[in-house]
Amino acid sequence: MKNQAVYFKGHSSSEAKNRETNKSTSSPFSVIMRKEVADIVHSWRFVVLLVLMVLTFLGAMYGSLSNIGNAISDSREHHTHLYMYLKLLTTTDGTLPPFHIFISFLGPLLGICLGFDAMNAEQNNGTLIRLMAQPIYRDNVLLAKFTSSLVVIGALFLSLALLMMGGGLLITGVRIEAQEFLRIIFFVIISTIYVAFWIGLSILLSIKFRQAAASALTAIGIWMFFTVFYPMLVNLIVKAFMPDPAFLSATQVMSYNHIIILLRGLSPGQTYSDGVVTLLMPSVRSLGPLTMQQMAGAIPSPLSLRESLMVVWPQVTGLVAATLFCFALSYYLFMRKEVRT
Repeated sequence: MKNQAVYFKGHSSSEAKNRETNKSTSSPFSVIMRKEVADIVHSWRFVVLLVLMVLTFLGAMYGSLSNIGNAISDSREHHTHLYMYLKLLTTTDGTLPPFHIFISFLGPLLGICLGFDAMNAEQNNGTLIRLMAQPIYRDNVLLAKFTSSLVVIGALFLSLALLMMGGGLLITGVRIEAQEFLRIIFFVIISTIYVAFWIGLSILLSIKFRQAAASALTAIGIWMFFTVFYPMLVNLIVKAFMPDPAFLSATQVMSYNHIIILLRGLSPGQTYSDGVVTLLMPSVRSLGPLTMQQMAGAIPSPLSLRESLMVVWPQVTGLVAATLFCFALSYYLFMRKEVRT
């Protein structure tokens, strides 16, 4: 009995030492990130947004499944590849838009809600001063705020994609192809990058403004401008400065169309929509107009995954660049910010 007591005493002391070692070896970034992920998951606003995303996902899947028979018969009639799981994300019966349209609309709201009070709430509550009093670098705090939101969004989109694939397999019994699976994974990655841009923008505004209401309203105003007013502004510019197409040659019409596409591509929502449509619809060969010389000799077949990625590469690069720009500007402002006042 005495030997057993000594054994258990030594075993408990070794466990305590191991716990202390793990605490000492864990980096401040990982500790802050785990805490931020837990705060996001247990917050009411994330629960509300999660329920909203799940409901829109189920509604879009219901509309796709109700019209999937027509899409399959149409593909067989035109002797094209089936791509059934991609049609679940793009086919609709007309009552509800596809799921990627919902993400282009709800994704900015999701990113804004996760980042509009990331820094100013900490400062107003007085917790940022206590946090900075610890041996923690400022960039670890900012990076943990951004990464934790990105991890939660990526896990949410990946879970919805796996739910769609599992439900499609149970309902239809059709096995998913490797190319379809990879296209859906890239769709999840681009959707996460799109929401990451709005997270970075909202964190930037939370550093710039002291009040959370001001940062939230500014972020929502930017989202409303690009969603509603920016397409109207582009149309007004085109009508005001573009000559009558009847008096233009084919080359001039092509150049004007490229300018219009470039102006519309400055909107994050339009960039995201162009990217995911190219990935989820292999029949899309270009995002702009094609000349007869480019169409000559083209085989009417769907693009491979590599070719679709080559088409969508400028859109992905633009979203990543905009996200990195917002995060870099947030880093610059936060490193120069006075947190003691």
